[in-house]
Amino acid sequence: MNNLKINFNYQSHQNILEDSYLKFLLNQETSAVLAIKHTQEAIIVPVEAVTAMPNMPACILGLMNWRSRIIWVIDLPKMFNLEGLDRRQHQYNVIVIKGESQLLGLVIQEIKGTIKFKADEIRSPIGQVASSLVPYLCGCVVQQEEILLVLDAQNIVESSALRSD
Repeated sequence: MNNLKINFNYQSHQNILEDSYLKFLLNQETSAVLAIKHTQEAIIVPVEAVTAMPNMPACILGLMNWRSRIIWVIDLPKMFNLEGLDRRQHQYNVIVIKGESQLLGLVIQEIKGTIKFKADEIRSPIGQVASSLVPYLCGCVVQQEEILLVLDAQNIVESSALRSD
């Protein structure tokens, strides 16, 4: 008679329940994450690749060609009323995200890599961050004693701050 031994690995089952996020710095003091499922690509582009457009809100840096598509490029810290990026830099760290209807390039300070955590680890941002940030957040997560802002890609894409009317 065969003796069948089955060993279930509980740890791998736990990882299935975790979502993947791209971690980055908005500015020197603020870390944030975006769900990988909303992220198309993280790239470094020369400043000259972004064409400024007149009469746009201050947070809109301009337009850029990305994979034969023209997309808007946003200074994300400035959109959030945080300290903006250094305009003297020679290149931008850009995260291309996809909302329901459009692509958008988000310029951030630095890309830090990917992390995983469970959706139930996300806590309410109210009282943790400036009220002006709350509409753009799914919440906050504490990882290794660091508070990470969990951004809502769809709310960023649909933001009234990106309208010039």
